[in-house]
Amino acid sequence: MLENMFGARELASFWLADMDFKIAPPITKELERIVNRGVYAYEFATGEVFDAIVDWNRTRHHLDLNHRSFVQVSGVLTGISLLIRELTQPNDGILIQTPVYHQFARVIKSNGRKIIRNPLQIIDGNYEMDFEDLEKKLQANKVEVILLCNPHNPVGRVWRKEELQTLLEVANRYNVTIISDEIHADIIYAGYNFNSLMSLSVGKHISLIGSPAKTFGMQSISNGYIYIPDEIKMKQIKKTVGAMYLNHGNAFTTFATIAAFQHGGPWLDELLVYLERSISWIQKFLHEELPLIKIYPVEGTYQIWLDFRPMNLNQKDLTQLLTQKAKLALTPGGWFDRESPLFMRMNIAAPLSKIQAAFQQLSIAANENL
Repeated sequence: MLENMFGARELASFWLADMDFKIAPPITKELERIVNRGVYAYEFATGEVFDAIVDWNRTRHHLDLNHRSFVQVSGVLTGISLLIRELTQPNDGILIQTPVYHQFARVIKSNGRKIIRNPLQIIDGNYEMDFEDLEKKLQANKVEVILLCNPHNPVGRVWRKEELQTLLEVANRYNVTIISDEIHADIIYAGYNFNSLMSLSVGKHISLIGSPAKTFGMQSISNGYIYIPDEIKMKQIKKTVGAMYLNHGNAFTTFATIAAFQHGGPWLDELLVYLERSISWIQKFLHEELPLIKIYPVEGTYQIWLDFRPMNLNQKDLTQLLTQKAKLALTPGGWFDRESPLFMRMNIAAPLSKIQAAFQQLSIAANENL
């Protein structure tokens, strides 16, 4: 993939949003239990999964959820795609807040819907929602859904409750449904609190909450979980999911998810401390060694959003600096927003020694470039 995407093989890879850490031991232990028993017959325990997610969110985020309001699907993007098909018609508008996870645009296009962009704005060095532009976009377009990213990938914002409340009020005023992707909900740093859209008076709005993929590094063995508080809408979605047989999990995913949410808390606490230490080192290094590269505040997720504009490079020169000289594979900002070609996303869920080596390589390459 490095060869296909970056034109080189020998690169330190920080572009994909998964972890370079072993998963929590209780998850491995549970997977070993399933393997060692040697039986893989039909086995369903989705009720236990929903209970584990409910208990986790009550303990971790003081969020009260109803286990009967969950619908299981095979992945978060599957859930988003299905919701778009169920709640909208071809050529309807789906609004996204750019720069944002690039698969949002892809899933909207692949379902024949129209992308409406409501760019985030940078105010005093922080990304903020632009509510004035949001209202203009809702007035001028046939927007049926706002696809929210909370915490936000790639800029790392953890939306405050008052921001979500304003967003909710605007959406209700224009009769627009919010689909809130909350897959990074547990990667929250000291001084910040995760606020689920479901913690507000949400009515018809929907959340994708409870996937262990990002929290526990289970991307290849995780399901997605849609939370639908509206009973009529829940029955509609559940009927479609059942008709397509998307709600059939497997024993590995099921029991790994239960183990993660029931016993993975201490591991996650250690992970967050480790990531915070890495963020502090990166901020200090950039300030002292690479002041022309700006890092935006990291409130949540294990991605950092780097701004290379002060280096006065064009997009081609920046790509060459990173891949050919520094030997780094970072995610191009243009993936997330066509207006962000001189930004890069970097995954920091990796050993600090690897991150330090990468920034040392970048420092040497940047200084040679001056």
